Amino acid sequence: MTIDYAAIEARRAEIRQRYVLARRPSSSARGLHHIALLSSNVERTIQFYQDLLEFPLTEIIENRDYKGSNHFFFDIGNGNLLAFFDFPGLDLGPYQEVLGGLHHIAISVDPATWERLRGKLEMAGVPHQIESGASIYFKDPDGARLELLADHLGEMYGARVL
Repeated sequence: MTIDYAAIEARRAEIRQRYVLARRPSSSARGLHHIALLSSNVERTIQFYQDLLEFPLTEIIENRDYKGSNHFFFDIGNGNLLAFFDFPGLDLGPYQEVLGGLHHIAISVDPATWERLRGKLEMAGVPHQIESGASIYFKDPDGARLELLADHLGEMYGARVL
C-alpha cells in the first residue's frame, strides 16, 4: 500500500486553516479533572506511580460504581489527577492498545526531572524508548503506554500548541 504523504499534508493544512482560529474563544472546560485507567494490583500501581515516577498518591476511596473496587488518585501537577480503578472479581485481561482506544498519556515534566526519572526507569529495568531527546515512552505495570515529555505545557517539540 502506497501512502500519499503530500495529500495527507495538504489535508492537514486545510484542516488547520479551517479550524485553528486566529482568535480562539475560551474553552468551556476548567481543566482535566482526571484520566482513569485500570489497575490489576493496587500496591504495585502505587509503587510504580508514587515511588518510581514521583506522582504523590492523594486519595484512595471505594469506587461508587462497583462495590469493593478502589478508586485512587495521583497528583500529576497543575490540579490534574491520574486515577485508577481495580475491579476485584472481574477478569479484565491484560491491557490492549487498540485503534479507537487510549494510545498514550503524555505528562510534562521539567528537563531536570525528566533526566532523573529517566535514570530511575533505567535503574528499575523499565523498558523505554527516547524520542527527539524530549520524550520517554514506556509502559506501566499493566501495559498502559506513558510518555514523559520535557516540553512545557502547551508546547510540542518547540512549537506552541496552546
